[in-house]
Amino acid sequence: MGECIERIHEYTAGDRSRFEASRLVQDAVIRNLQTLTESSQRLSDDIKATEPQVPWRELAGFRNVIVHGYLGIDLVAVWLVVDQDLPPLAEALARMMARNQAD
Repeated sequence: MGECIERIHEYTAGDRSRFEASRLVQDAVIRNLQTLTESSQRLSDDIKATEPQVPWRELAGFRNVIVHGYLGIDLVAVWLVVDQDLPPLAEALARMMARNQAD
């Protein structure tokens, strides 16, 4: 999941205009969001419980939107996820990994 977030950041450099200007970047971001959301469903409930502020159920729901949205994916909504939701998710993942390494 962390690698997907890193790739999304690499592709967009945090720049909305870069995302909007390139279908290649859009496709790469959407693909990595799909992988990220699918990976989130593989985490155990115990691991998810360590970060209760992460909207795990909504993350899974977003996966369905991406996978089944086909050509009707709302790019504005995708950018909002990238811009607003990924930074706190990355922080939560870093804490989860730190706890896992400490065990």
